[in-house]
Amino acid sequence: MPRVPAHLRERALGMLQGGMRTADVAWAINCNVHTVRRLRQRYRETGRTADRPRSGRPRVTTPTQDRYIRTSHLRDRYRTATTTARATPGTHNPSTSAQTVRNRLREAGLRACRPVVRQVLIRHHQRQRRLWAQTHHRWTRQDRQKVIFTDESQYCLTRGDGRICVYCRRNARYTVACTLEQNRFGGGGSIMVWGGVSQHHRTELVVIAGNLNAFVLQERHPPPSCGTLPTGSS
Repeated sequence: MPRVPAHLRERALGMLQGGMRTADVAWAINCNVHTVRRLRQRYRETGRTADRPRSGRPRVTTPTQDRYIRTSHLRDRYRTATTTARATPGTHNPSTSAQTVRNRLREAGLRACRPVVRQVLIRHHQRQRRLWAQTHHRWTRQDRQKVIFTDESQYCLTRGDGRICVYCRRNARYTVACTLEQNRFGGGGSIMVWGGVSQHHRTELVVIAGNLNAFVLQERHPPPSCGTLPTGSS
């Protein structure tokens, strides 16, 4: 049976203080007679009609299991909540739910997110990077002004080419409002440009036709000059 709202409790208390019978009050506020009796007894003991403080829903995991959940995901960052839930027995059930594991991880400050993609570095790459840093760590500002940094970037001409989510109702996945038109085979959906910058200058952007590799970079697009276009010019 649902709880009696606060305004009905005050109304029932006023009826009782006015001399009405318990059965008549229960019929007036549409509740059980025992509910009215408990309400009157609570008011006599506490002077209030509000509910007594409750301890809340009991936790299905112990503090030891909470530490196990946190430690397991700190050791294996790619471990899923479902796997941990299957290996963690509950207090009242044979196993816990995946949502319970997520709640414990959220309490520990751990949230699921997509990992950042980084470059694969073998030992040879690490040695070369360390050697380059040791060789150039004494460079002055004048030395760094002579360096030009070049890179290429690809831009989508239509919409973001990442993961796009759409909210749709059941059996409405293939409607016009829930579908995205893309030219998968015609090309022209993106453009690649290449350029360079130094401390005080930048180069012109070069549009790359097709794929960019070392041969195309050396044969078709020689290194640009940074002295031709100062920063801030249009």
